Amino acid sequence: MNQKEIIQQCKQNKYSAQVAVYNAYKNMLYSSCVRILKNREDAEDVVHDAFIKGFQKIHQLSDDVNIGAWFRRIAINTALDKIRKEKNTFWVEESKEIEDQTEEIEIKDAEEISIDFIKECINELKEKYRVILVLYLIENYTHKEIAEMLSLNESTVRNQYRRGKNQLAEKIQKQKKNEFKRAHTAT
Repeated sequence: MNQKEIIQQCKQNKYSAQVAVYNAYKNMLYSSCVRILKNREDAEDVVHDAFIKGFQKIHQLSDDVNIGAWFRRIAINTALDKIRKEKNTFWVEESKEIEDQTEEIEIKDAEEISIDFIKECINELKEKYRVILVLYLIENYTHKEIAEMLSLNESTVRNQYRRGKNQLAEKIQKQKKNEFKRAHTAT
C-alpha cells in the first residue's frame, strides 16, 4: 500500500491504516519529542496526543503530503505547547542590534568530540537556546519555520540560535581543556 492509499484509508477512519501509520512513525516522533522535552514520559504523552490530533484532522491533509513529516510537525508543535504551558518558557523578541554584535565561536577538532557529549552539552543549555538548536541542527527545520512554530521574528530565532551555538561551543571547549589538563596531570 502506498502513502496516498494509506492517507485515504485513514480519512475513512480505517483502524488498520491508522495502526500502520502509528507503527511506521511512532519512533521518529518519540525521538523528536524526547530531544525537545528531555523527559521520556512527557515525550510518550506528546506522541500519543499528536497521533490523536493528527487522526482527528487527517481530513485536512492532501493525499500527496508526506504523512510522517506532517505527524512530526504536529508532535513537535505539541511538545512546544507543553513547554510553554507547563514550564512557563517563553521566547523573547530581541532587537536586531544584538544579532549584529554576536560573534560565532569555532570549535577546534570538533570531529574528536563524541555525539553523546554534544547531546549532554545541548541539554545543559537554557531552554530557549536548547529548543532552537534541537529544531535547527537535529530536526532540520529552517530559521523561518522555527520562527513560525515559536511565533517569533526570524531574526530572533537566528539570534537565539547563534547564542545557543556559542554557549554550546564554550561548553565543549571548556570540557576539552579539562580533559587535556587531566591527561597531562596523570602523566
